Formats: sequence, C-alpha cells, structure tokens
Amino acid sequence: MNRDEFEGQAKQAKGKLKQAAADITDNERLHDEGAADEVVGETQETLGRARRKVGEAIEDLGEDIKR
Repeated sequence: MNRDEFEGQAKQAKGKLKQAAADITDNERLHDEGAADEVVGETQETLGRARRKVGEAIEDLGEDIKR
C-alpha cells in the first residue's frame, strides 16, 4: 500500500464520520462535506492503486528484460 492509498482510505473514513455526525445533529452542510471528503478519498485511493499497479508492471517488465 502506498501513501495515496493510505491517505485516501483515511479521507474516506473522515468523510463517513462527518456524515454520521451530521445525521445525529441534523447538519446538512456537514453531511455534504463528509460526502465530498469520501469521494476525494475514493479518488485518491484509486489513483494510488493505479500508481502501484503501474509500478509493479514496470518492475515485472524490467525483470523480464534482465532474463
């Protein structure tokens, strides 16, 4: 897991917590912030996963070339 994946998961959790707090307090603005944080986190995690996959593919290609 790389930094982007980790931070993305953390932002998703933060967004979910904000949404839960907003549901308890009936705060629509906080709920919207939580939803936005969750989407940003999902995007960042996906980007991190893609970077990791590309890096792994490049490493595999390098190993294949060495052989």
